[in-house]
Amino acid sequence: MTTTPRRRFSVRLGIANDTDDALYEGVPDHLLRPLQRWVYEMAERADGYIGTTMCLRLRISVPEKTNASWQLSQQKDMDLLDAVDEILAFLIEMDVRDRSEVHALSALLDDAGSAYRVTDDGGGLEVRVSPGVRDALHQTVSNAASLTSAGSAADHLTASWQAAYGLHPDPVRAYSEAIKAVECAAHSVIQPNHARATLGTMLGEIGNARAKFRTAVSTPAGRDPIAPVEAMMRTLWDGQTSRHGKQTATVPESLEAARAGVHLAAALVQWFASGAVIRTP
Repeated sequence: MTTTPRRRFSVRLGIANDTDDALYEGVPDHLLRPLQRWVYEMAERADGYIGTTMCLRLRISVPEKTNASWQLSQQKDMDLLDAVDEILAFLIEMDVRDRSEVHALSALLDDAGSAYRVTDDGGGLEVRVSPGVRDALHQTVSNAASLTSAGSAADHLTASWQAAYGLHPDPVRAYSEAIKAVECAAHSVIQPNHARATLGTMLGEIGNARAKFRTAVSTPAGRDPIAPVEAMMRTLWDGQTSRHGKQTATVPESLEAARAGVHLAAALVQWFASGAVIRTP
């Protein structure tokens, strides 16, 4: 569990600037040796099998007379983070139940002020995000997963988050998965009888039958109750720049747009999954 770090003594005295809240990209000097040690100790498990496997998967050449685990542990910057990420994924793959080493790594990254953290499932690294924001999204995923009417919205929203905040982000996939998450959550409400409904066709349905939709949010007399939801759906749909190919160059979504899309999708999934948006007879 991440807690607010205790400010150093000189800062409390007011004779030094407070830099303890800074997050460090890559692998800063103060984290390098401890992280390399963690990688080496993990790589040496099973008589060095993990180290050998990781070097093969990461295409790291091991010079003659050099131990694979040592070679793996001597990586730096993003290469070292790749090694950590791959080891975590391998532990999940091998169904390793003893997670003490993952907790130790998580504490190491937290204490060092790393910009990266261990994912909640322990299967990799991700960009550190405000705990409140992360917890809200995970709650939405949990809620959607419990509803058959939401289809695979939870899976798509999880994939969108991982693609947006993973060690090597994939903005195009993140945005695409965000749209799929909303399509799954909204399908049973907006177009339940349309087997091939998309966010685009759902927007068309709202436009053609908007009087049939209501939201839990109180709407002043004379106002359109579905307009806020429609606007969010429209923003997400129109913001996908890589959806179709054409004569002009396809423009992939930026990382900033993808991350914004993830959170917009999470809000929409929560609205539909919680019953905040309904269709009247």
